[in-house]
Amino acid sequence: MMRNACRFNAQLMDFLRPHVAVGRTTESIDTLVHQYTVDHGHSPACLGYPGEHQPFPKSCCISVNDVICHGIPGSYDLKPGDIVNVDITTIVDGWYGDQSETFIIGEEHQVTDLARNVTQSAFEALHAGIEAVYPGCQVAEIGKAIVALVRDKFPGFGVVEKYVGHGIGAKFHQRPNIPHVPTRQSRQDRLYPGMCFTIEPMINTGTERSILDPKDGWTVRTLDGGLSAQFEHTILMTEDGAEILTLTNDGPQAGDVI
Repeated sequence: MMRNACRFNAQLMDFLRPHVAVGRTTESIDTLVHQYTVDHGHSPACLGYPGEHQPFPKSCCISVNDVICHGIPGSYDLKPGDIVNVDITTIVDGWYGDQSETFIIGEEHQVTDLARNVTQSAFEALHAGIEAVYPGCQVAEIGKAIVALVRDKFPGFGVVEKYVGHGIGAKFHQRPNIPHVPTRQSRQDRLYPGMCFTIEPMINTGTERSILDPKDGWTVRTLDGGLSAQFEHTILMTEDGAEILTLTNDGPQAGDVI
């Protein structure tokens, strides 16, 4: 059931891919997410998800430039040089598939080295975390691998600590939490065969600290106004190791240069 849910979610990401482009509004991308999902008989998990101030009002999260996560789609037109994370979660027969990608908008000459590097760092951090896990391992192995990669290959970038991955299955968010830095709790939690969880590192060009928009209660931005990028997969731990459930046909694969 989880494979089915994640397979559809990956299919949805590939459907969206050509539409995340210059001149498209984030609202128009959200509309595509919603229509494609319901046309296939499924439900967008983000729509109406309860929050402290208000339920999430859209069918996906779209986070542009300095927005770390939980960006609300709206009237913003994507521009050359932007980086934009599209985070989609689908409920398929009661089970949840969850993933995100950061897209670089425009031609190569229109994109700064900083934007390209932070996007690459988040992509490589995701796969470093995936490659670090094995049956029965501490959750902390994920954070250790991500912190080491960013420190050694992308010095000066910050790994967001406040927002984490999570267990997933017949509920959207379950234990254990999957932090992207090692913590006391993640050294106690372990990943056993049969468990599904997300790894979704958020990497900032400066400080890892963030600020929550007090008006909408959802949008999380970098504290210093720097750029932020994120990639996410849903993972199944098997007896042989990690299986990526949300692999796309057309998106970047491990080892690619974004």
